[in-house]
Formats: sequence, structure tokens, C-alpha cells
Amino acid sequence: MFVSNTILIDDIVVRDEILSQKFVCDLEKCKGACCTLKSEFGAPLLKEEIPLIEENYGEVEKYLPEKHKKAINTSGFYEEKHGELMINSVDNKSCVFVYYENDIAKCSLEKAYLEGKSSFKKPVSCQLFPIRISNFGGDVLRYEKFSECNHAEKKGSNKNTYLYEFSEEPLTSKYGSKWYLSLKEKAGK
Repeated sequence: MFVSNTILIDDIVVRDEILSQKFVCDLEKCKGACCTLKSEFGAPLLKEEIPLIEENYGEVEKYLPEKHKKAINTSGFYEEKHGELMINSVDNKSCVFVYYENDIAKCSLEKAYLEGKSSFKKPVSCQLFPIRISNFGGDVLRYEKFSECNHAEKKGSNKNTYLYEFSEEPLTSKYGSKWYLSLKEKAGK
């Protein structure tokens, strides 16, 4: 049985806020805050993503600040905390894969991918952010609200774009186009 604020699509539980929250990232305002949130936990990582990052690290490393390269060389790029795999961070803040373009934190994994130098874009948790996947006997999708994303909510309202629309590409990549079309139907779009 599911509470009324969720929908079920092919055994994936989707909380209503995924369909009702308006959202479009505003990097000029947040400065890439999702990559630099202060926390002892980094971005969630799937076991199968580890060898993909290792395989492409030579290309990714070129974009990293020295402090981040040193952190990876010393402690690796991930760790297990409370049974969960997480990307390491520098000073419990910046993801080890962050580089800066002007004053905006960006992902070196994604940069290498977009430049055709890597076969791995970035962890699915990063692609989906601010959607988070929890596992309660199956995937549960929820909106993880951060004050740093207030500008994204405002921009989403101005553009009349919902979170599930903003996240179409990573949701489709993770669950397939048929699943995403079912989600759109549930949203009434």
C-alpha cells in the first residue's frame, strides 16, 4: 500500500513533488551548489559506476585542481559510509571531481564526456539531482529540497517547467522512454 502522495510506475514509486515542483537549474545564481554542499556524505555512487570512473579518470584528471587530485591520490574518489557508496569530497564540501569555471563549480566527469574524451557522463545520482533515489525494496524517487535551489524553483516557475520535465533526459536514461512517457501521462502532460 502506498500513501496518497505517491504514484507507482512499473514498480518505481514516485513522490508527487516530482510532478508538482517547478524547477530549472540556475547555475549563474547557485554557482553549482549541488557539487559543493557541505556534508560528510558525497553524492551517492553505484557499484557499477566505479570501474567506469576508473577507466576514464586519466581524461578527467586533466581538469581537476591540484588539491582535488591530491585528495583522490591519497584517499581515492569514493568511500563506503553506513553501507552506502559515496563520492569523496574535499574538506567535507566540494566533490573531488569539481573544477571551477569562473566562479561556478562544475563536474570534470561531465566535461570530459561532453568533449568526447570519456565514455562516462557522471553518476546517475548527479544526473538526477535534485531527484534522489531511495531504496525501500525498490526505487523511490523524491525531491531533495535544498535552500541553494530556491533560484531553480523560481526559474522553473518563470519558465513553467516541472522537475520531471527538467529531468527528462536522466529519467529516460535510467528507466527508459516508455517509463518516462507513463510518468508524463500521470502528470497530465
